[in-house]
Amino acid sequence: MATPWGVGTLLLLLLASGEGAGPEEPRNFCLGLDIQDQYDPFYLNRTGECFARCLQLGNVSCNPEKLERYWLHYEFYLVEKNLEDRVDMPFVKALVQNFSTDTSEDLLFSLKPSQIPRQVMMGEDKPPDRVRLPRSFFASLPGSRSAVRLAISVLDIGAGDLFKGPQLRLEDGSSVLNNHMVGLSVGRTPVTRLPEPLEITFSHQRQPPNSTLTCVFWDVNKGPAGDWDSKGCSTELGAEGTVCHCDHLTFFALLLRPVLDRATAQVLTHISQAGCGVSMIFLAFTIVLYLTLRFSLQRFKSEDAPKIHVALSSSLFLLNLAFLVSVGSGSAGSRAACWIRGAIFHYFLLCTFTWMGLEAFHLYLLVIKVFNTYFGHYYLKLSLVGWGLPALMVIGTGSANSYGLYTIRDQENRTSLELCWFQKEPALYATVHGYFLITFLFGAVVLALVAWKIFTLSSVTAGKEQGQSWKAVLTILGLSSLVGVTWGLAVLTPLGLSTIYIFALFNSLQGVFIFCWFAILYLPGQISTPSSSGGTGRLDQAPSVSHE
Repeated sequence: MATPWGVGTLLLLLLASGEGAGPEEPRNFCLGLDIQDQYDPFYLNRTGECFARCLQLGNVSCNPEKLERYWLHYEFYLVEKNLEDRVDMPFVKALVQNFSTDTSEDLLFSLKPSQIPRQVMMGEDKPPDRVRLPRSFFASLPGSRSAVRLAISVLDIGAGDLFKGPQLRLEDGSSVLNNHMVGLSVGRTPVTRLPEPLEITFSHQRQPPNSTLTCVFWDVNKGPAGDWDSKGCSTELGAEGTVCHCDHLTFFALLLRPVLDRATAQVLTHISQAGCGVSMIFLAFTIVLYLTLRFSLQRFKSEDAPKIHVALSSSLFLLNLAFLVSVGSGSAGSRAACWIRGAIFHYFLLCTFTWMGLEAFHLYLLVIKVFNTYFGHYYLKLSLVGWGLPALMVIGTGSANSYGLYTIRDQENRTSLELCWFQKEPALYATVHGYFLITFLFGAVVLALVAWKIFTLSSVTAGKEQGQSWKAVLTILGLSSLVGVTWGLAVLTPLGLSTIYIFALFNSLQGVFIFCWFAILYLPGQISTPSSSGGTGRLDQAPSVSHE
């Protein structure tokens, strides 16, 4: 019988705890505590349920690293200790089977996510999702065994943080294709550097636009619990699926990475904004330098080339300004205000394209045609084309109600960038892509003809003057900034992210290149020595093609 002191102490403890003799708090398996290597039905079911809840809720009480290790070790358990040859759970399907190492044929297995993996016999059609083990696979395994126990599993990792790793978490919009991983294991024995790689085929209808597909494996040696890596795997893209060739055993997946995800779009926007700001400063210098020389030198009042350069500089300055305003404003303001911002941005973009084309036209008259190039009111006519034609195109585009909010989204349909631009793609393709292609091709052809003429002249005068080749190269580089060669880098952007960065950097600095060219040509030191015959000075110092 308990003493009164003992009863009082017990009551005090019960009151202090506030729990009395209530039920014990349920154990949180999501934290992965004391579950490693515990694969009896109780632990497996409880951890499986927790695994599913973490995928659905992204619960902060989950420990992804420990859960990842738990399921990676589950394959070892299947090979070494499990007596069952099939596993059928909502999040994992597995086949465990013994195979003779003296096989003379390739082994093919179906990997349909909704079914347990199964061996495909000869004569059957190849399933869209499959794994092929070459006949040399078993012979290349370490040790001398007559039979090998092989586990093949398909794991549904869901859309949460499990099996994302540090790399994928940083790449906003990247994901594992269909959220499925394929695991192959013969136990804890590492299998690497296979002489003939195994093949895993992931089916998909077509490669998603603006994205890349990469075969990867889960490397447990990267980071605290592992990360994705592509070493030892090659990617073979197909029309209806992607084939991964890998020289080792582990868990494999196909990574889907958007070319332009949210983080990349923000970085490119910052690069473009900085470049446009610098470009605007130098374009302003160009305009001020022209005005200074025009009031101080008589020849600037009659020459057309400097006026064309300044017109291009003005259109490019206003384009950069419109870009900064549009990106800075985003979707702010009314629908009408967004329509106006989109129209203004479009207008100055077309003006820039047009004046680059007129630069090429003027260059053609100066260098290629040369003779019979008189036009009355030449610059006035160029101005009507340079400023008027884009206005007509914008009016036509606006009458079709093509302007509005333009949204760039990543592969998970999240917004990467918003700005006032086009809301109808046909108008965008016709008035921007098509128009740019025409002006760019014309400028490229003229630049190629000028380059041929300049290098021909350099070869003739090479014996008389030194450094002609360098002068010719610098001349071509300077002229390329006038006809918009940097815009042509847009054609290379489908090759990858690096070309997008190169395009954003060089294209946003076009104003700097134009200022350097203008300064070299027209600063007083250059004007006083027009006889430098490298071609650099002569192109713009040729006789005028008009009289106004």
